[in-house]
Amino acid sequence: MNFREQFASRARRDFLTTSASGLGLAALTSMLNADGLMARTDAAESAVAAGTPMAVRAPHFAPKAKNCIFFFQAGAPSQLDLFDPKPRLNELNGQPLPKEMVEKVRFAFIQKESAVLLGSPRRWSKHGECGMDFSDFLPNIATCADDILMVRSMVSEQFNHHPGQLLLSCGRASFGLPTIGSWLTYGLGTESQNLPGYVVLNSGRGSSGGASLWSSGFLPSHYAGVLFRNKGEAVLNLENPAGLPAELQRQGLDTLKVLNEGRLAEMQDSEIASRIASYELAFRMQSAAPELIDLSGETAATLDAYGIDRPQHPQATGRGNFDNPHLSFSRNCLHARRMVERGVRFVNVIYEAWDQHSSLEGDLRYNTWVVDQPIAALIRDLKQRGLFESTLIVWGAEFGRTPLGENRGGRDANTGRDHHPFAFTLWMCGGGIKGGQIYGASDDIGWGVAKDPVHMNDLQATLLHLFGLDHLKLTHRHQGRDFRLTDVAGHVVQPWLA
Repeated sequence: MNFREQFASRARRDFLTTSASGLGLAALTSMLNADGLMARTDAAESAVAAGTPMAVRAPHFAPKAKNCIFFFQAGAPSQLDLFDPKPRLNELNGQPLPKEMVEKVRFAFIQKESAVLLGSPRRWSKHGECGMDFSDFLPNIATCADDILMVRSMVSEQFNHHPGQLLLSCGRASFGLPTIGSWLTYGLGTESQNLPGYVVLNSGRGSSGGASLWSSGFLPSHYAGVLFRNKGEAVLNLENPAGLPAELQRQGLDTLKVLNEGRLAEMQDSEIASRIASYELAFRMQSAAPELIDLSGETAATLDAYGIDRPQHPQATGRGNFDNPHLSFSRNCLHARRMVERGVRFVNVIYEAWDQHSSLEGDLRYNTWVVDQPIAALIRDLKQRGLFESTLIVWGAEFGRTPLGENRGGRDANTGRDHHPFAFTLWMCGGGIKGGQIYGASDDIGWGVAKDPVHMNDLQATLLHLFGLDHLKLTHRHQGRDFRLTDVAGHVVQPWLA
């Protein structure tokens, strides 16, 4: 008996042995759907089966946002030097914390016995009608204060980079899980026909989490993020080899599609559908991607606003100064706007620069200079083009930094801060967010949350809600159970919503 006969025989036996329970389960599913109790994942599955996995699908309810630009500041910026002023911390500068506060706390590098509090030398001022505090390192973003929701009460249970980044991106600190962008495109598809629904733009050294932060996990692979470059070939290996005519490539893809469709009909494997969709998208991207990163059609005023060709900072220094990030980050911000215009659902803009265990003053000055001008320009540009209200912007990282100065051996003591998951800051604007407000608060030295704690799963539940998706219903069955982005936690933070 050959493989085909074995497969057919097994399929017949499986049907006969499971039909009683299977038909009953189908009836139960129908009744649950009628009562609104069954997670609505059928649209995504049907789209895969129909060969249109990225087709636009209706949300659970009316959305506020259509697109998201997520600025992931890998390494974790110091909220105490940018967004959350602490006069009391400055008063206690150089003093130790009580032993009982730190004896059961795990740090990445701090030596508890000799650790002391580290105040901030930053100058603070209030901005906008709302009077939101920003440090002097963010003069441009500060002008957008009335559009911004500042969350000063974020919490996490992860104190090392990769686990923290996985929790932020995937809902749990585990490998093999889909990321936020994958869940959004799985639930909603994308309006872009010639570009991926989920794009990743990188500046700096690259996050420690790498590709695990834009993986589709157990979802079909066409929901994974696609890494774009901002110079040269937009996507590696996208261009045709020299001498290959376009018509010959089209003929080859058509033949390959016939073979893959035959295999898909036989095996019903969603990864085969993903392969077909990926080949076709790559063919369309060969013209769309180069056009996307070609900025020659932008006005000189726009290029200048984003700082596309600005000279290097005279005090460029430290971890963040890798391969002219001021140029790549500026371009990535403008590319993000162009992607939103073309219907890309989720754009993840990564800048790995913020892990300041030492040299905090100089490094933070440079890193904020890299991001401050182009992000503010993007917000103003989206507003001018009528895209701000439908585009959610998120600025955040895996955790924050300690109010204690870092004192590990081999480094200058108390010139930087260690990892701190107990209270940190994230901000959002656009896309259904109620701006001009500060939500939550840390205590008077920035050690813990004093008011309205927000877990990463709460952030994720709220983000999905803004896109019209119920985080309890957006599920995917894998290995015998239903998974969701927020796992078994998360709630929508209603005061954030416009």
